[in-house]
Amino acid sequence: MTPKRDRVVSARPDRTVLNSRASSQVDTQATDVSDYPRALECDVTTMLGTTVHVRPIRADDGDRLATFHQELSPESVYFRFFSPHPKLTPSEIHRFTHVDFADRLALVVEIEGQMVAIGRYDRTSGAEAEVAFVVADKWHHHGVATLLLELLAQAAWMCGINTFVASTLLENREMLHVFRHSRFEVSTHFVGGLVEVRFPIGPAYHHHMEPNEGS
Repeated sequence: MTPKRDRVVSARPDRTVLNSRASSQVDTQATDVSDYPRALECDVTTMLGTTVHVRPIRADDGDRLATFHQELSPESVYFRFFSPHPKLTPSEIHRFTHVDFADRLALVVEIEGQMVAIGRYDRTSGAEAEVAFVVADKWHHHGVATLLLELLAQAAWMCGINTFVASTLLENREMLHVFRHSRFEVSTHFVGGLVEVRFPIGPAYHHHMEPNEGS
């Protein structure tokens, strides 16, 4: 089996595109510890044998997120934001770390306590969400992005989302490879110099995963 490459996966630059319910919940539910979805925490071994800890992002992850971003290579940042963006602003850090765990969710991947990847989705309509990933350069090609895609899809499906969309630069071939070699039926087309990606995450995903539950 040829390993999936997982260098950097990114949707178009982050936008605040929430429906009214999500907008009203961002600053209230996200800071309520009682709403933190501990069921989404897990220890997983990637297809290349790397054991990682995955958990939802927390409001107190601001400093860790800022450090993670600053340690990314310029290329990884460019693929993520479509422009040079060496440092996150305070407002970006707040928005990225304050989620409602339903319409907006971010999952953090840690190895030995160090943040090495982040994947997130933002609901853009009733049943559709935009998905984005970034993986620390040291941990490219370890199957981390593929793992995040599957875990985000499962969480999104449980919240009523059935379709993921993403946009990327054509030269970000590693991202396109992750999508095209995932479990999902991915369609792509070109729009204004970008590659638009769209795929369902619902019943087909769960049907495929059920035989492996508990393994």
